[in-house]
Amino acid sequence: LQSEDLGFFEKGEGWKAVEEGVTDRDGDLPINTSGGLKSKGHPLGASGVAQVYEIFEQVTGDAGARQVEADTGLACNVGGFGNCVTTAILEGNQ
Repeated sequence: LQSEDLGFFEKGEGWKAVEEGVTDRDGDLPINTSGGLKSKGHPLGASGVAQVYEIFEQVTGDAGARQVEADTGLACNVGGFGNCVTTAILEGNQ
């Protein structure tokens, strides 16, 4: 839903991108390169920090086996009942 709300895919079409591998680590638009927040146990309060740290590692080339080719990354965290949204865009050195 977030990938659609952020405008990467048309409404109702995000699932197709997942099925087609577009959002895979080696896809055209890698999403959740670290496995997503649930792979970290979704630590409340630390989830947003984990997202931003993953983007930082990606744009600085320090993500190791998770590395994708990216000089810009986006982290979007929706909290509560959807009434608290924080979005960060990070750019690496170019």
